[in-house]
Amino acid sequence: MDMLIAVIVACEVGFWVLLAAGLLLRYALRVPRAGAIVLAAVPAVDVVLLVATVLDLRGGGTASAAHGLAAGYIAFSVVFGHRTIRAIDQRVAHRWAGGPVPVRAPRSGAGAVREAWRSWRRAVTAWVVAVGLLALAIAAIAAPERTGALQEWIVWLTIELGAWLVAGPVSAALVGRRFA
Repeated sequence: MDMLIAVIVACEVGFWVLLAAGLLLRYALRVPRAGAIVLAAVPAVDVVLLVATVLDLRGGGTASAAHGLAAGYIAFSVVFGHRTIRAIDQRVAHRWAGGPVPVRAPRSGAGAVREAWRSWRRAVTAWVVAVGLLALAIAAIAAPERTGALQEWIVWLTIELGAWLVAGPVSAALVGRRFA
């Protein structure tokens, strides 16, 4: 397995381990301050992946799909990570600590359409972050023969963003129901 793929997998596992540890400390062990510190450390996973990716590219090799995947992973984590952590924290607080019932996004009607557009705008932000990282890597390498995979990832991410637009807000507006 490509070393960078192993780092991506380790970072994904690390994200969930830190999230679970933070929630365990916060709710099961009743050490909320320690839980908050662990949860605040979750973004360190992104830093680890970014450093590993930069070091791998600085080694002089040709950029691969793994480097594009790393950029996409970092972008998704930066844009959606906090929201994911907050949503899971609210559900755990409700289930095991007597917290309020989490508010769910509307699944139909105008509220669902608004939520689909909000989600897509977050996806646009993630696309900007990912494409920015990829463009930065392409410029830093400055060798088109070594960056083809990164350019392909820009195309792939753009296609995904278009698909999200159609499957998300456009279909919600046409059907009046959110599918996510």
